[in-house]
Amino acid sequence: MTLFRVRGSGPQADRVAGDDCAHERLTSVNNDSKGTLHHIELWVPDIDRAKQEWGWVLARLGYSTYQSWASGISWRLGPTYIVAEQSPAMSSREHERTLPGLNHLAFHAGSQEDLDVFVEESRRHGWVQLFEDKYPHAGGPDHYAAYLVNSDGFELELVATA
Repeated sequence: MTLFRVRGSGPQADRVAGDDCAHERLTSVNNDSKGTLHHIELWVPDIDRAKQEWGWVLARLGYSTYQSWASGISWRLGPTYIVAEQSPAMSSREHERTLPGLNHLAFHAGSQEDLDVFVEESRRHGWVQLFEDKYPHAGGPDHYAAYLVNSDGFELELVATA
C-alpha cells in the first residue's frame, strides 16, 4: 500500500481558526486499509499533561511523535495516528467515561510479561490501575489485561497476547 501526504486539505486543515499546525492527512491510493482505524482524536483539558501521560503510553506501545503544534500533538503507528488536542471549542474541561460516548481505548500490549512491566511503570507516569485486586483477569479468566485511568479520567485497557 502506498501512502502520500496531503497538507492543508479537508476538515483537519480548518478545524480551529488560527491553529498553527498544518495537519497532514494520510490518503491511501488503494483499498488495503478499508475498514481499519484512521485516527482517534482526544480533546484534553491540559495538553502538557496529555503529552506526558499519553506520550509515555503510546511510546511504550511503539507509537512515535507524528505532529506537534501549540495546542496539540499526535502519535503515529503505521497508518493510524492518535491526536491529543486542547481545543478552544471544548464544551467542558472534564471527561467522564461513564457517560454516553467513549468509555475506553484498548490496545494490544505484547506478552504477559510485557504487560506486567507496563503496569508497574504506569504508576510513575500518571496512570492509576483500575480493578487492581482482580489483575490480570478483571475481564475474565481467559483475558489477561490491565485497566488504567489517567489524571483526566480517560480509561485505557492493555491486553496481553496469550
